[in-house]
Amino acid sequence: METQRVRIDVKDKGAVKTRRYVFVLLDNFTMLCFASAVESLRIANRMAGKELYTWVLAGEGGEMARCSGGTEFKLQMDLAELNREDIVMVCGGIDVQSATTRKMLNWLRREARRGVTMAGLCTAGYTLAKAGLLDGKKATIHWENQDSFAEEFEEVTLTKSVFVVDGNRITTAGGTASIDLMLKLIADDHGEDLANAVADQLIYSSIRTDQDTQRLSIPTRIGVRHPKLSRVIQMMEQAIEDPISPAILAREVGMSTRQLERLFRRYLNRSPKRYYMELRLSKARNLLMQTDMSVINVALACGFASPSHFSKCYRAHYDTTPYRERGTHAARLSI
Repeated sequence: METQRVRIDVKDKGAVKTRRYVFVLLDNFTMLCFASAVESLRIANRMAGKELYTWVLAGEGGEMARCSGGTEFKLQMDLAELNREDIVMVCGGIDVQSATTRKMLNWLRREARRGVTMAGLCTAGYTLAKAGLLDGKKATIHWENQDSFAEEFEEVTLTKSVFVVDGNRITTAGGTASIDLMLKLIADDHGEDLANAVADQLIYSSIRTDQDTQRLSIPTRIGVRHPKLSRVIQMMEQAIEDPISPAILAREVGMSTRQLERLFRRYLNRSPKRYYMELRLSKARNLLMQTDMSVINVALACGFASPSHFSKCYRAHYDTTPYRERGTHAARLSI
């Protein structure tokens, strides 16, 4: 049973013009980022008591699109010419590189030249960047894709924000970040009262802005609240390509190397060197899965002096070689 509607008067801008969103569903798109955006628009209409927003589902071929959970959606249009006032929201998900086809890139470039606002939800920031639409812009993408994105698109200023609006280019980190973005866009169009009413209907009590970062804080992630330990881990995460020695890390936080060793053993049950190695190998695995970088370049980007040392460390941790890892991943995606 739906709750009783409390109508919200929208911000007076004269005659309210209905805005259309075009959701472009890439193959294997993430349901959550798409549904969060659509539901925000639907609730905005309901709370305002009028049709402020409409939306259509589009995609290559104009027939069907499948999300990463396996559900198929019937599309309403192919990659056709749009109205200049439309807002395109490209919805990405798993293996966005394969879903980013030449036809899609050409269509995005053409519509962008006509002045259409473009947004990339979740991993679709990659698609916008591949089309050259984020050159010289600030952008964000899901944290799991940040390493590969930064390696491939040096001309884009990558942030860790939950969403970024830079002119008529918009990107989100995925998941519920779509809600935060849509609340901002609704507030810009029709005022904070309507946006807050939508948030209430969504039981969304902590609205984030573009100043909020997408990942949990280091203390929350590791389950330990120790300022010096958090500081050392932060330094490690920021220096993957050129690893810092334990002695320098210890000195930076006013400890001896032995004290640092004891701190890591006590809270994380591993040495600083082991923890650092796991961070570097995790980044290497992301790059192997998400980019076409050679194994040699992946090794260098993660602070390994030689491919042989990288392969030895990788096999010890993941029980497979970097080459086999990449081949197995490619085989899974082709099924």
